[in-house]
Order: sequence, then C-alpha cells, then structure tokens
Amino acid sequence: MDQEVSVSIAGTPYQVSIDTRGHRWLADEPVTAGGEDTGPQPGELLLSSLGACTAITLKMYAARKKWPLEGVNITLRYNKAAKPDPDTTVIESNIELTGDLDETQRARLMEIALSCPVHKTLTHPIRIDTKAS
Repeated sequence: MDQEVSVSIAGTPYQVSIDTRGHRWLADEPVTAGGEDTGPQPGELLLSSLGACTAITLKMYAARKKWPLEGVNITLRYNKAAKPDPDTTVIESNIELTGDLDETQRARLMEIALSCPVHKTLTHPIRIDTKAS
C-alpha cells in the first residue's frame, strides 16, 4: 500500500496539521524559533518515525520467533558534534531490550533493528521529486 501524508499550514505561525488515514496530529517550532510549541518539531517527528519503526520491527520479529521480548525502549538524537562532514547527519539510537533474552537473541535483535523500513530508507539514497500543483 502506498503511504500518503497531507500537511497544511494556516493561521498559527509555524504550526502544521498532519493527516494520514484519518489520523491527525500537529508539528510546530518551539517558542524560541517563533512557533508556539504546540507539537514536536519536524526533526523530532523524523526521529520518532525511526524509533517507532525499529520498535515495531523488533516486536514483530521476536513474536515470530516466540522469543521473550517484553519491551523495547529507544532513545534517539541528532549528534551534531559527530558529523564527519557538512553533508552527513549523525543519528544516535540507543536500544534497550527487556525480557529474558539470551545473548544470541539480543545480538540478532540488534541486527534486525537495522532492517526496519524507515532505517533502510534513511540509510540509502533518497530522491524527492517536488512539484507545484
């Protein structure tokens, strides 16, 4: 299924309304950047997409294998200090797995974390075709 998201901006300075499949939420800039801080910043939404996809992928894999993965906690952040060059973005992802998993299962889950669809999208070339309508 093709995924589609609609984004619109109107009255509030930098607040955008995001809509997909009947789900609606807001994004905004913090007050210090001229927004009203009514929702996450766009970069935070990107990190949350990666985190959500990774957590879901891990839970699905563990369920298929019938492994005792009870929970996944992921903290993500941009690391501007670690940028090797101006064209590279560094995202740090710290994954905490809870459950009675052995070391082999934990190691395999960490490998699987790199195969979530959003991770694959962000680590491969992306082409964005933008047009006016």
